[in-house]
Amino acid sequence: MIVNAMASHSATIATLPSALPSLIQNISSLNQSNNVTSLENLNPHWTDLLLIIVKGFIFATIIAGAILGNALVIISVHRHRKLRVITNYYVVSLAMADMLVALCAMTFNASVELTGHWLFGSFMCDVWNSFDVYFSTASILHLCCISVDRYYAIVRPLEYPITMTHRTVCFMLANVWLLPALISFMPIFLGWYTTDDHLLYASAHPDVCMFVVNKYYAIISSSISFWIPGTLMVTMYFRIYKEAIRQRKALSRTSSNIILNSIHQHRTSYRERYSDRYSEQYLHPEVELTVGEINGARRSTSTGSAVSYGTTITEFNTLMNTRDCSKAATELNLN
Repeated sequence: MIVNAMASHSATIATLPSALPSLIQNISSLNQSNNVTSLENLNPHWTDLLLIIVKGFIFATIIAGAILGNALVIISVHRHRKLRVITNYYVVSLAMADMLVALCAMTFNASVELTGHWLFGSFMCDVWNSFDVYFSTASILHLCCISVDRYYAIVRPLEYPITMTHRTVCFMLANVWLLPALISFMPIFLGWYTTDDHLLYASAHPDVCMFVVNKYYAIISSSISFWIPGTLMVTMYFRIYKEAIRQRKALSRTSSNIILNSIHQHRTSYRERYSDRYSEQYLHPEVELTVGEINGARRSTSTGSAVSYGTTITEFNTLMNTRDCSKAATELNLN
């Protein structure tokens, strides 16, 4: 037995030198693979961090620009008395709605985009979705009210002071701020907006905030938020466009009539003056008057022949009878 143990031990020692290079090679290959893996994990870490920084800067710029821009609109109307007209009531209310969109909706969206998941629980998820639907719908309804206001101001200017009174504007703005609540807070907090499966999923996963709607809510919400206001705005602005084209044609006709009337008045006045001077020519036939004489220019010579300056009465009458108004006016201006 001792001999067998010694033989096996010697065999193990004999095989150890041959197995050692392969063991060292395996260890080195394992270390190289670990180093490559660590380098591959290091690069995505810095790439993701850089991407988060860029996205955060973009979101911060958009949110800050929306808040500051709309705040400047509100401050401008508040500080300048000349801007406090009825139309700017809609503009100030629209600026307030857009500023609240940036504060209450875009901030939560930025947090989800930067972190990759929802951080505030299921209740705040419903609050965020309600704010998003509410302020977005209010902003669209403000644009609809502005289009109606512009329609009455341009197409029906005589009815505008009677229709768009202070009470009417306040009533329209009150509806703009109250109606979106019917499709935002009420159906979302009561669970009418989504399916039963999504409610179970949302209660089991509070770190996920998704706005999944059912068919009925999608139809009603999209109609109130987009289709009805969009159709009304397109109709109002199309009528405003037609009225602008009509007024442009009317102004063009009016300017043409003014020019023609001016030319006709000049022709009539000059003919009256020429007829008076022409009657005097029969009393003094040795003198032939010219248009230049009538305008106070050089007078004719004492021999009775007309100076080369100007046009004689006979020639001018021929021009007035044969040429059109524009050529006659040109001849008068030259003389």
